Amino acid sequence: MAWAIPVPPPWVLAPCGYGHGHPCVPPSVPAQPFCSMAPPQPFFSFFPSPRVPSSLWQVRSGAVPAMIEVVAKLGRGPVFLAGEMLECVITFTNPLSAASTSASSEMLAWASAQIHCQFHASENRVALPPSDGSKHDVQAENETVFVPNRGERGQCILSTPPKILFCDLRLDPGESKSYSYCETLPIDGPPSFRGQSVKYVYKLTIGCQRVNSPIKLLRVPFRVLVLHGLKDYQCPQDEAVAPSNPFLEEEEGLKKDSRLADLATDLLMAATSRRSLHLYNISSSRGKVGTFCIFKTVYKIGEDVIGTFNFSGDIPCLQFSVSLQTEESIQEEFQRRRGQPVSFSTHARHQEACLHTAQSSFSLPIPLSSTPGFTTNIVSLKWRLHFEFVTSGESAGTCLVRGSQPEAVTWTGVEQIEVDTFSWDLPIKVLPTNPILASYVSQFSSTNSITI
Repeated sequence: MAWAIPVPPPWVLAPCGYGHGHPCVPPSVPAQPFCSMAPPQPFFSFFPSPRVPSSLWQVRSGAVPAMIEVVAKLGRGPVFLAGEMLECVITFTNPLSAASTSASSEMLAWASAQIHCQFHASENRVALPPSDGSKHDVQAENETVFVPNRGERGQCILSTPPKILFCDLRLDPGESKSYSYCETLPIDGPPSFRGQSVKYVYKLTIGCQRVNSPIKLLRVPFRVLVLHGLKDYQCPQDEAVAPSNPFLEEEEGLKKDSRLADLATDLLMAATSRRSLHLYNISSSRGKVGTFCIFKTVYKIGEDVIGTFNFSGDIPCLQFSVSLQTEESIQEEFQRRRGQPVSFSTHARHQEACLHTAQSSFSLPIPLSSTPGFTTNIVSLKWRLHFEFVTSGESAGTCLVRGSQPEAVTWTGVEQIEVDTFSWDLPIKVLPTNPILASYVSQFSSTNSITI
């Protein structure tokens, strides 16, 4: 358009503020609407031209900021055994909108995935040697570098090689594309653990980047169980001796993963199915209280610890309690203070009054969400049964008093009695269970998503 003035003002000859080539009308002229074309990259101009903020441009033009949905779904569940193969399907979707056109296609420069284990220690309990993280810090500050643990607390102690999912992905409106990520979990890594002193957290991090945009990270947390003995497992070289189903066709990787799961099931069954009677005498400084009987000391998470008491001793027992506990201890070279106390956590407890009780029993469930016993170079976790007994300082007959009624006999408890207390600890061994079973009570979700 042309202006009938001798010397056009600078804003008349200046191109559109969006770089479309036509002159831009100043805000004081309401007849000219805002340009509805999408603003391109910034350009250089000798003339000052009015610029419209992107938020105002979106409101005036009715444009909606483009988004891409990224959904990651674990194929089997959020719990795995160390050495198993993790499979995750990652779907990229360009949502369909009412104003979508052929020009609404979105481009993703690349996407990559990697598994890492993050370690975090309490500064009040653990003294870690200083680590040289200068190189890592420089990379983490760069938004164009894929660093899976960017922004995470602690140290990355284990990671798998990154795998590229794609490069230069174009998605039309309403189009979706899925990619499968498979990786074998390191068999020599620590288990997932959230204790009072240290934490081990596993995550699958998916990084993707749009053109001229910073990297966005989608983190998929999952749980890892470690079973000792699987590290020495070797796949059978002769298919004739390897157990298989002739009616199923499986890929070689799935065959190996299935054999590993079957071997883990066999090892757990062999270790936890052995039953033999274990008898323990319960005695105080004054004499024998009774006996305790338990049929096994090796369990899987999810099982019940069952034991029985026989109070046939000379010392009467007034009350007993049994606690299922874990003992978290820091290795001596990493202790903040020498001789610092061990941390205990109680997972289940049974308490019962047992005066004049000949026999009693208890059943304590081992939570599926708990961590089996393990040992690393920094921390060790052990399980135990903690017993507490309250015994009478007098004989059993003096704990009751006969009433004064002539026609009937009434026995009542004494108001005061001298008691003795003592405790006892019985170590037990807790192993992992089938990861599919543990997935039912996992706090992690199998599906995670992000919008970029």
